[in-house]
Amino acid sequence: MIATMTSQPSPEAHQPLTVAARPELTGGRRVGVLLSHGFTGSPLSMRPWGEHLARLGYGVTVPRLPGHGTTWKDLNQHRFDDFYGEITRVFDQLCLDHDAVVVGGLSMGGSLTLKVAADHPDRVAGVMVVNPAVATKRLDVKLLPVLKHLVPSFPAIAGDIKKPGVAEYGYDRTPLKAIHSFMQAWPGLIEDLPRVTSPLIYFRSPEDHVVDGSSMPIILGAVGSDDVTEVPLLESYHVATLDNDAPTIFELSAEFIARVTG
Repeated sequence: MIATMTSQPSPEAHQPLTVAARPELTGGRRVGVLLSHGFTGSPLSMRPWGEHLARLGYGVTVPRLPGHGTTWKDLNQHRFDDFYGEITRVFDQLCLDHDAVVVGGLSMGGSLTLKVAADHPDRVAGVMVVNPAVATKRLDVKLLPVLKHLVPSFPAIAGDIKKPGVAEYGYDRTPLKAIHSFMQAWPGLIEDLPRVTSPLIYFRSPEDHVVDGSSMPIILGAVGSDDVTEVPLLESYHVATLDNDAPTIFELSAEFIARVTG
């Protein structure tokens, strides 16, 4: 389901999504897929992608990161280590229940899954990222160490979607302490990129009003994988999983999963 501006989604749309694998549709192997939403978002932004892959027989899990799907003030009590802790918990369980696991994510979710791939190269069959962030050209972030103690939030970053009538329903404010913790993790994420050796498919919106173009060359220039596919999303903004190019993400990711787990 893709929520529209004219109708609020049901509360269930923000809840985690878990769908069991159907190995009879995937050559007898149980293939798991972990999808992570981004900062201030919720599983709603990943649900259509996850449901598409589940219909093909993949075991899909879309966790709800700590502090998300509640209030932005709740999110401001959490840090990057909390988000990564939840992702690794879900990843470990998927590895126990499946023969192969592919990880993917949007925005901060993409950054989280790159870290999973760096930390567990022997257990990640493939990585799928949509507009991940490890850097920014914005100068105001240099003030975050001070600003986060003076003001609790900035205006929202959620909802950057080109397609008319579609909404992400993320938070209406951006909590500064939480987002600063994510940005503080960037140097470590970049340092770890050479340890990402799994096949990688990188979906990128050239017109993105949340994550600028500085992250892509850093990531692609540092990853250790020799199997990298770049896919431009010319008709989508940041939340491309709900935007005009969503069918392209769904179809090419399904082909990618089948190839790297076959």
